[in-house]
Amino acid sequence: MIIETVMLPIKPGLESDFEVAFKKASKIISSMDGYLSHKLHKCIEVQGKYLLLVRWESLESHTVGFRSSTEYQEWKKLLHHFYEPFPTVEHFEEIEI
Repeated sequence: MIIETVMLPIKPGLESDFEVAFKKASKIISSMDGYLSHKLHKCIEVQGKYLLLVRWESLESHTVGFRSSTEYQEWKKLLHHFYEPFPTVEHFEEIEI
């Protein structure tokens, strides 16, 4: 299992519209093979800053399965115009401690 992390900077004044669009987009991502769960968090200190955490079965479930799908094109249409600047996506794996 891996976790995709993305800090989402939303254009000023579009936060409410983004949250509505994200609810629609959530249905898309949650239907994908290899998807486990996701959460969206809103920053308390910085307006327009969100943290997206997505759990995937594998890195390829996200980078190949989701990103090469037709569903990803719909995801992009719903969400990508809200970002300024465009976010960096990172993937993490759990370590034993």
